[in-house]
Amino acid sequence: MPTEPFRRALVLKGGALGDFLLILPVLAALREAAPQAQIEILAYPKIASLAAAGGLIDAAHPIEYGPLAGFFTRGAVLNPSMKDFFASFDLVISYLYDPDKILAENLRTSGVTNLICGPHRPEETAHAIDQLAAPLSAIGLPLGRRAVHLSIPPKLPSRPTVAIHPGSGSTHKNWAPDHWRQLVKRILEENPTIEVAVIGGECDAAALAVLGQLRREERLVFHENLPLPDLAAHLGGCSLYLGHDTGISHLAAASGVPSLLLFGPTEPGVWAPPHDQVHLLRAPDKTMENLTVDTVMASVRRLLPQL
Repeated sequence: MPTEPFRRALVLKGGALGDFLLILPVLAALREAAPQAQIEILAYPKIASLAAAGGLIDAAHPIEYGPLAGFFTRGAVLNPSMKDFFASFDLVISYLYDPDKILAENLRTSGVTNLICGPHRPEETAHAIDQLAAPLSAIGLPLGRRAVHLSIPPKLPSRPTVAIHPGSGSTHKNWAPDHWRQLVKRILEENPTIEVAVIGGECDAAALAVLGQLRREERLVFHENLPLPDLAAHLGGCSLYLGHDTGISHLAAASGVPSLLLFGPTEPGVWAPPHDQVHLLRAPDKTMENLTVDTVMASVRRLLPQL
């Protein structure tokens, strides 16, 4: 039996939900290369909980941990417990912003002998997943699956459901809230047996306020600020998902739901989920306001199963 390439691996990754989900193929490749190894991650716990629930990691540690700050300062007195923690791994992959290599220097000082530094943020040159997976070549591992599905059991709704996420962290990527309102009304009118689930969080207040005008609709539900593993389970039970270039859209893709994603100024070739069930609709002139409700509804009709 071949020797596993590592016994204990640690991945360091900051950023928001979408940034994290783009490294799922890296975590999957590590898991497949060393099924018995201990794989841990230093990240934001609420986001890292997805990888734990999906079986890709064995433990998650908070990136906001105070003593970690000293590792970004040259000449700092490093926390002994953190030094021992880092030294306990025979493979460390860091995606943290470290332009002056101070973190890398302090990790090596702590006893990390196999440190690989990946890109903090992908460039507009190739798909983000391929760029983030580049560190795997340093240890001779193939990327394997680019489209990773999280093994989180779906929560099946009482009736077929279309999920929509009408916001994002950047307003220039968003379709107009009133367009979403019109689209939801048309979906409900044309499909009397289905339900529409609106997904939202703190960044989606404007769109949620407009869609809130429809709260009296019997077949409209709102899933707001759900824990991410719960949201993944809800998405996994849906018949269709509609959204923008967002982390939630990557979560929908990883949950296996057929998806229609509306792209405007950002490049799908860099940022779109690579899953086969994901369909893209690019706004004319890369401007979201040029995308009409009629155009989106026509795509919904093609993708929505006969229910």
